[in-house]
Amino acid sequence: MRSIALDSLPDDRVYKILCSLVVPRPIALVSTLGPGGIVNAAPFSFFNVFSEAPPLVVLGLQHRADHSPKDTTVNIRANGEFVVNLVDEPLADAMNLCATDFPAEVSELAAIGLTAAASLKVAPPRVAEAPAALECVRELSLNFGPQRELLIGRVLHVHVREDVMDERFNVDIDAYRPIGRLFGNLYSHQQDVFALERVSHTSWQTRKAAE
Repeated sequence: MRSIALDSLPDDRVYKILCSLVVPRPIALVSTLGPGGIVNAAPFSFFNVFSEAPPLVVLGLQHRADHSPKDTTVNIRANGEFVVNLVDEPLADAMNLCATDFPAEVSELAAIGLTAAASLKVAPPRVAEAPAALECVRELSLNFGPQRELLIGRVLHVHVREDVMDERFNVDIDAYRPIGRLFGNLYSHQQDVFALERVSHTSWQTRKAAE
């Protein structure tokens, strides 16, 4: 078993270790509104749902090498609103292109050919091609050093494609086809799934006794 002291390593090595081991991670394609109504869209793999009561998501925002905030951070600081668009297999290539360093005055959606769809509770639009989208407002931001910021967002409204989730909120994973973030240029499909049922203590004792 390899033993690694992270405080003895430079930041890029720590990043490589953590991102390579904590996999797969969900991907948030975050849409925000910039000055003049420019729609910005950027992918984030430091992302997850955090709580249902209240409904919260978390985003790890990374600043540039000179410690200046990127467009997503600037826009959320300005108006406190964003949309998390979930990424499925058909959206994967476009999501990757949204990571291109377009100038702030260029909309990734327009440049790549994605469709902006009106949100109901926030000003930034969602991505129409996404299988699901979470309309969010900033709840809390925490700075951790000059290059990292933790954003906690409250989910106000959810859009889900009808073939992905039924009226009882059950998700069809075959219709959803989400992708996961690994490391480097690697991603994963989520189609080879299996079920593990939770076992009560009584059931566990019965099973152990029968062994």
